[in-house]
Amino acid sequence: MRVALFATCVNDAIYPSTAIATVKVLERLGVSVEFPAAQTCCGQPQFNTGYRRETEPLVRRMGRAFEGYDYIVTPSGSCVAMVRDNYPRVARSSGHEDLTRAAQSLVPRTYELTEFLVDVLGVTDVGAYYPHKVTYHPSCHGLRMLALGDRPYQLLHNVKGLELVELPGADECCGFGGTFAVKNPDVSAAMGADKVHNARSTGASVLCGADNSCLMHIGGILRRQDAPQRTFHIAEILASTQEEPLV
Repeated sequence: MRVALFATCVNDAIYPSTAIATVKVLERLGVSVEFPAAQTCCGQPQFNTGYRRETEPLVRRMGRAFEGYDYIVTPSGSCVAMVRDNYPRVARSSGHEDLTRAAQSLVPRTYELTEFLVDVLGVTDVGAYYPHKVTYHPSCHGLRMLALGDRPYQLLHNVKGLELVELPGADECCGFGGTFAVKNPDVSAAMGADKVHNARSTGASVLCGADNSCLMHIGGILRRQDAPQRTFHIAEILASTQEEPLV
């Protein structure tokens, strides 16, 4: 089984610890992970802002970069949603056969981390240890487009020492939404404030999620409020062990 890590732009540039944690979890489970150096952006920023033609070269690059791998795993629900939901749209609107081939090849092989662990590997206990009170924020892409459902919760429930508490209004958007936060900053900040209020009400010391874009938005508001609650990607919690604890 050949498995490739798709790190994503946000993780590569800002949160490399998440990509490292993803590899640690997979290797602990006996999966050999490769990192295709030719990978770049999936094209989501361009696509979401209406630059559909500018997205096309990135679809082609993704197809070339990940050719030959059985699975493409990424710790980002939004990027997986881009590949699965929007690559076929890009291909259809372009009319180019090479884009159609790239989309058809990438869509069935691209997995968000938690669904790869649960659905492909059949694992819900990854041998993690994290003795903290945690609440989980399901991102919009993971919740609505990928329908991750209880996969992240199954994994968190099996982390030794972890106390998982329900997040009120968990199905509500945090307000980030990529360019939405730039175009509608006041609305975005208000939505983020509501999410932070709910997160702090749980008494959890940590809020985790499967998309660092959401965690960046929520974490920024928490810091501005001088709140003690921290944000971590679920991959980092799953990578934590007694021997190698998450700081």
